[in-house]
Amino acid sequence: MSAAPQAADAGPRPVTGDDPRQLFARVPFCALLQMRREHSAGGRARMSLDARAELGNVIGAVHGGVVSTLLDVAMASAAVSQVDFARTAVTLNLSTSFLEPGHGTLTADAQVVATDGQVAWCRAVATDAEGRTVARAQGSFRYLPLPR
Repeated sequence: MSAAPQAADAGPRPVTGDDPRQLFARVPFCALLQMRREHSAGGRARMSLDARAELGNVIGAVHGGVVSTLLDVAMASAAVSQVDFARTAVTLNLSTSFLEPGHGTLTADAQVVATDGQVAWCRAVATDAEGRTVARAQGSFRYLPLPR
């Protein structure tokens, strides 16, 4: 038996607002993960989240998909801060290397390493509450106009 069809308007919607610096706080997926932006300015950003049972994997660490998302969002936040939040950025590619299981509060520090005005190339490192490197990532992000 298949599930009942969902209403056409039940899917994701663009996130809009008067202050582009505050759009991150309105992204439903980031809110679901309870991700926090510590800072984002001048091509650098820091994001964090606390480990919770619903974010765990089979070994009791934060799931790698959550860690990848933390790194991805940190890099995108660094990218948009590079252009003073005048545009948004979407991920073109993302490469993540996992080094340690993530426990406790995880923090991702990201920076833009190059940009050509259309694409930003970024790197990021995620650390745990003890300062151990959990994962490293690099990615490229295409700039797009802010949604209206």
